[in-house]
Amino acid sequence: MNGDEPVQDPSPSIDAAAREASVPHEPAAGIGLKDDFIMALRFFSRLPTGDSPHQKPDLGRIAMALPLASVAIGIGPVALLIGGVLVGLPAYFAAALAVGAMVLASGAMAEDALADATDGLFGGHMPERRLEIMKDSRHGTYGVAALCLFLVLRVMAVGSMAETGPLAAGAAWLAASIVGRSAALWVAVALAPARRDGASATAGRLSWRNFAVGMVFAAVLLFVLGGPASSIAGLVLAIVLSVGTALGWTALCKRLVGGQSGDLIGALAALIEIAAFTGLLVFARG
Repeated sequence: MNGDEPVQDPSPSIDAAAREASVPHEPAAGIGLKDDFIMALRFFSRLPTGDSPHQKPDLGRIAMALPLASVAIGIGPVALLIGGVLVGLPAYFAAALAVGAMVLASGAMAEDALADATDGLFGGHMPERRLEIMKDSRHGTYGVAALCLFLVLRVMAVGSMAETGPLAAGAAWLAASIVGRSAALWVAVALAPARRDGASATAGRLSWRNFAVGMVFAAVLLFVLGGPASSIAGLVLAIVLSVGTALGWTALCKRLVGGQSGDLIGALAALIEIAAFTGLLVFARG
């Protein structure tokens, strides 16, 4: 993407959700927390959701149910982390297994989006070219570097905290992932879709109200899960770093491509997860 030999990406792009959304679906099963929860799981994960009719993704509904969906996505990897350490596995080995499980549960959505976004934003010189690169399923040097760094930071953060407290590490990681996915939707509030055929464009513009409702739930879970693992100072730092990351990424997206896309939302989820975990980790209880 930036002059180096591209590496074939085996994982599906987050924009594949747009292609799924364009396929005719059965009539909607209804509107409610359960249906919104299933919609959020189908959009952000590869977890089984039953055989209920598929509905066209709606970011307004997804945003409000996403904190609960993030708990469902993360609970298995967190349990693997805690169980692995408790049975005697080295903390970093258990962390690597758990991160791998999280990648599988989420369908590598954030990982693929981060690689696509960094390739596009930093590998092109014009907005149109950047968007074209992001849509390419192959990854170049920027994307591979960003993906590797994200996985390393994840394993190091989770493993370092798990050495002294696997329960605290699991809770802090789950809290950070919840905040990451929910807060990443801010770009869908602040910016219009950069292209008409992307996943975010298909899912509609997100209102401030629906985003705020989802963020309230995410913030509650951050305090409930992250508080015992860290401290008030850690929670405050996690929020400050998350807000700063969201605002900075939104400004960058606006300047480089003039809007947002599914890849840019997914990439921000990965960045905010690391930012929130960093805040909790600085003041982690030993």
